[in-house]
Amino acid sequence: MTGLRERKRARTHAAISEAAIALFLERGFDQVSVAQVAEAAEVSKRTLFAYFPVKEDLVVHRFADHETESARVVRARPPGVAPLAALRDHFLDGLRDRDPITGLNDVPEILALTRMVRETPALRSRAIRFQEGAERALTEALQETAGVPALTARLAATHLVATHWLLTMDNSKALDGGQTAEERYPEAVADAEHAFALLSEGLAGHV
Repeated sequence: MTGLRERKRARTHAAISEAAIALFLERGFDQVSVAQVAEAAEVSKRTLFAYFPVKEDLVVHRFADHETESARVVRARPPGVAPLAALRDHFLDGLRDRDPITGLNDVPEILALTRMVRETPALRSRAIRFQEGAERALTEALQETAGVPALTARLAATHLVATHWLLTMDNSKALDGGQTAEERYPEAVADAEHAFALLSEGLAGHV
């Protein structure tokens, strides 16, 4: 019975999200009300808010699974692999696989969604909260699995999360400018390798 309830909740969650994203992409985030989303998803406003407490969550929840991704990578790294090396390899793998979280995915809906987050102040602000959550999770992972002192772990996590965001936004902007993911790929790899090399120099002996 519990499994059935969970599946029903997941279907409702997905239906509300899909209805919201479709409306936002068609009309613009600020031009669509929560009531319009509820009507399109065929749920009450009360139900909608039970799943998504604020309007911005209808969009940025798509990134929620990635909030602790860097921390998971650090915790799951093979023995003998430094956290920074594991994160570098993970990002390069994401570029190769066209993972949307790297910004290197030119599927039209993903491009439009990323552009909307980037250009809508309320969504951008909400996304920053996910970055802060990512920093906290990564800080804990560095302390617990690599014995990194608290302040060093916080500083390293801040730089790593900010670097990931910058690289992602650069790739997204390049695709918005007309490049295909295939055309952008070599430069995206070069940029990532350069960024992680700089981080490696600054964090040498620490992470």
